[in-house]
Amino acid sequence: MPIIDTRNGPLEYVLTDGDPDLAPLVFLHGGLGCIAAWGRFPARLAAATGRRALVYSRHGNGGSGPDPLPRTPRYMHEHAHHVLPALLDDLGLHRPVLVGHSDGASMALLYASVRPAAAVVAMGPHMYFEEQNRLGIEAARASYEAGPLARKMALVHDEPRTVFERWSEVWLSPGFRDWSIEDDLDVTAPVLMIQGDADEYGSLDQLDSVRRSVRGPVQRLVPEGCDHYPYLVRPELVIDTTLAFLAAHPDPATASAEAAR
Repeated sequence: MPIIDTRNGPLEYVLTDGDPDLAPLVFLHGGLGCIAAWGRFPARLAAATGRRALVYSRHGNGGSGPDPLPRTPRYMHEHAHHVLPALLDDLGLHRPVLVGHSDGASMALLYASVRPAAAVVAMGPHMYFEEQNRLGIEAARASYEAGPLARKMALVHDEPRTVFERWSEVWLSPGFRDWSIEDDLDVTAPVLMIQGDADEYGSLDQLDSVRRSVRGPVQRLVPEGCDHYPYLVRPELVIDTTLAFLAAHPDPATASAEAAR
């Protein structure tokens, strides 16, 4: 798998071809995710949209190098405001359609608050800490220690225990109780919010918070009987809804370029 050297160390990534005149898709995985954890979803969405697509594993996850940064309650801000912009600049990707899941959805919203974005697809976004976060993470910790989650993560991460502990410890730390990004957002790009009605890591109040906190067009999708992973449980629905959303909200920069031809 290709590796790109960044100021914080090597990152594994996959960059697929597509129409260079369309905003590229950039996939941001969840706290326990990586390239492999996405499955076929990025390739399927890229093929359906005809866009270039970047999928990568953050430092410490998957086959990327270790994360040299301390894990603090501001780790999502740090990645969205510093690491991701530098990576996209290095790869020559601009005004992306950010497709984020869980932590990655929060990072997508944070990135779109400081840099131009064509659109945001936020699946299971975290806007603030709530009791359901704690319950979901404690259940995940029990599953990891019992073995099932540990075996699953070992299939896709070089250092699965490190990934799990760095993620769970900061979320369960006292310093995270007041965590919120509600007052940090300045998003004018269109936002598609997707969250299963059986999401174990957050309530649907999180989507209400997104709607209150962004300034651009917003669409909401709540798949019935779906947990925290709509792109795995209901991929066809997510792809079809994303296609329609992007068609309804074309990137102004792309539209201007096409008009000038």
